[in-house]
Amino acid sequence: MNQLRLFNPACALWCFIAVATFAQSAREQAILQIQEKLQANDAAAARVALAQARKRYPTDAGLDNLLGIIEAQAGNYAAAEKAFTTALVRQPQFIGAALNLGRLYLENSTRDAQAASKAQSVYQRVLRSQPDHSEANYQSAVLLVAQNQPQRALLNLSRLPEDLQRNANVIALACAAHAALKAKDATEQAFQQLLAHAELTAPDVATALPALEKHRPDLALRLLQTLAERGQATNALLHRLGLLQEQQSQFAAAQLTLAAVSDKPDVALLLDRARVAYRLQDWQNALIWLGQARDLEPKQAQIHYLFGLTCIRMELVAEAHLAFGKAVVLEPNHAEYNYAIGAASAYRRDPAEALPYLKKYRQLQPGDVQGRLMLGITLFKNGNYDAARVELQAATTFQPTAASAHYFLGRLARQTNDLPAALKALQQALQLDARHADAWAELGQLHVQQRAHAEAEKALQQALQLDAENYQANFQLLTLYTRTQDPRASTQSERFEIVKQKRAEREQVFLRAIEVRPY
Repeated sequence: MNQLRLFNPACALWCFIAVATFAQSAREQAILQIQEKLQANDAAAARVALAQARKRYPTDAGLDNLLGIIEAQAGNYAAAEKAFTTALVRQPQFIGAALNLGRLYLENSTRDAQAASKAQSVYQRVLRSQPDHSEANYQSAVLLVAQNQPQRALLNLSRLPEDLQRNANVIALACAAHAALKAKDATEQAFQQLLAHAELTAPDVATALPALEKHRPDLALRLLQTLAERGQATNALLHRLGLLQEQQSQFAAAQLTLAAVSDKPDVALLLDRARVAYRLQDWQNALIWLGQARDLEPKQAQIHYLFGLTCIRMELVAEAHLAFGKAVVLEPNHAEYNYAIGAASAYRRDPAEALPYLKKYRQLQPGDVQGRLMLGITLFKNGNYDAARVELQAATTFQPTAASAHYFLGRLARQTNDLPAALKALQQALQLDARHADAWAELGQLHVQQRAHAEAEKALQQALQLDAENYQANFQLLTLYTRTQDPRASTQSERFEIVKQKRAEREQVFLRAIEVRPY
């Protein structure tokens, strides 16, 4: 194995004290004894031996270094940092202690926000005394690429011996640096060398991946695919491959990749799987992943909300209402959650239960016209026509909501027997959206009410052409044929019975529940 591969901090290779094998002093014998116990993974015995040695050599930097190794292996980050730092205070040119401190910072970058900058300071300290030090140059380059300083990173890599520069991890890092510099030819050349490298491994890819994802996601995708095809991709890299495939709109491939991650999934992975399934309109699998995520984190409001959205896609309105309700209980001042449960409640048997949520949404998002439209619709359904009219009129000023707002204003006007206003509002709705089947059906009903039979049939037929199962259009057409004693009434009656039956079945679907089994 090439030496530079040992510089991966995950390898936990600590620098001990070089002790001569002949004419050992008592101090050297003590240090050697501690090192042997550490290498035998006997940390308890190493601590005992170290404590005994510290009594004789209380200011020895080598013992501080060994204490740092013991603490680091035990996961005691702060204690290890203190020990290595003390060793460097006592002996500023102690390269082994500096390298150990740098590795400690790299291993703990997720728990210490300053770890990367502290590690860079340590490696620069080493390089000031040993400019060609291989590990310090390489690790400094890793950090510089992550800090978007590719030119400095390449300078560090250029100081490595030629044989090390041919290592896959060095080539991967150079490729990432060239990509950050937008040096296309150099990037492509390094990338091709990397793909052809016989010793390419997952850690090599992981080192360079963040920069490649940022600057050349196409190359990051190909690199991960190559690793996956060779059977070398870790679960973490498979997860990232799936996300890259999703970013490239390769949703089917992303779904397969994310499903191949063999670890027991955490919430993040489950949500990623659910999102990709949702994009594929694979509602059932999306619901399964969200249900499992919900079991793991039942107090995360967003999961309940996404579960509800997916239920809406599956016409599981009762389940959606329940999920939105849980989300809004967990985060009562979240605007989207209030809107979602309000919208779901508006189509239940008692739309009055939607009003508190929609009014709350109105307060939270006063400038959102869509919210005003939904509030206006719900107020109309509850018979509060004056308040509904205010909200619906406001919604006519916004192009995406204008047609629906005019449609409901037309219904409101007809309900209050202002037939001229109803006609005008419905005509405005259809001018904005000629494919609004409900508006055509409402216009047909208005003409039936006014006994304008020819106009009524024309409007109702237009509605049915757009939506053959439109309940209102079928009912009003039956009413028209019956009133005019049209021979087509019998056929229309049979058709309306079918539509009515389907509507009843759909209402039952809205009320059904679904069980999502835990992972």
